[in-house]
Amino acid sequence: MRILVIGGTWFLGKAITESALLRGWDVTTFNRGRSGRDVPGIVPVHGDRTVRDDLQKLAQQGPWDAVIDTSSSELAPRDVLLATTTLQNRVRRWVHISTVSVYDGWPREPLTEDSPLLQCPADADESFGHTGECGSPTKYGFQKAGGERAVAEVFGDEGVFLRPGVILGPGEYVGRLPWWLERAKRGGRIVAPAPGEQRIQPVDVRDVAVFALHLAAGSGRGGFNVTHPEGISFRDFLAECLQVTGGEGVPVWVDPTVLARHDVKQWTELPLWRTHAGVWAVSAERAVEAGLRCRPIADTIRDTWQWWAQDGRPVDHPRWAEHGIAAEKEARILASL
Repeated sequence: MRILVIGGTWFLGKAITESALLRGWDVTTFNRGRSGRDVPGIVPVHGDRTVRDDLQKLAQQGPWDAVIDTSSSELAPRDVLLATTTLQNRVRRWVHISTVSVYDGWPREPLTEDSPLLQCPADADESFGHTGECGSPTKYGFQKAGGERAVAEVFGDEGVFLRPGVILGPGEYVGRLPWWLERAKRGGRIVAPAPGEQRIQPVDVRDVAVFALHLAAGSGRGGFNVTHPEGISFRDFLAECLQVTGGEGVPVWVDPTVLARHDVKQWTELPLWRTHAGVWAVSAERAVEAGLRCRPIADTIRDTWQWWAQDGRPVDHPRWAEHGIAAEKEARILASL
């Protein structure tokens, strides 16, 4: 099996590349060579995916059985379209890492793969779309939906879309799980979003990587929601964080109305917390039928702590600073109870 990974040096791209090499696959990676190191054993090609000449030079390294595109997160649909049209005669299948944000109803309502998508042209630029007053839909979601359309228009049934919610695990660059781990290690009274029984559905980066490779080599079609089919309660999530770090903390379960009065930002100041009805109600049934297998989230927490304690933050990323509530603000909330 010969594959091209667009990205391939950190987090999901790195996990895909390493897993493919373990299978004995021939792996080419394409990136700018600025973030992370090339994984030993691959064929590295450096260039800018938004530049046609760079893509044409990349095409000369083909053909490939499949492309796995992990690096379109910040791109306009027209940039995805440029890559697909330039490489269409050099690759059979395109596996596109997308997001649950492409759904019109996310995160307001429960979702399946049959839920309607946001509409965005394949050739749209970065100005297309809007973010609703309640934070849904998002301009990001419109842009990613346009990226999916760009793949579908060129590759048809050979375009496959993975739509994760939240990906955690060793190598995480956003800082959601590392923040909770560090907070658990610090101990004391910990502001926790009630209800503790709320289940969350993050998936392990290594499981997403294996599923992406499975689809690259297989015959799956269309979109797949990549969320943990069992999930874990927020109470058990924090208990695992405390256990693996040895922290002597005590979660204090605070009602969302109290958190709102203190202007606590959902999703960032308390990572993974959001009150919309559908945010953690995304069905992965079709993905499971197609081969998605998810390890227990407790294993992800343990392995992330081991990695974090040894290696620390993998790359500097602007989203890292968004995550986590300041100690002073947390203290004010606790004092108000």
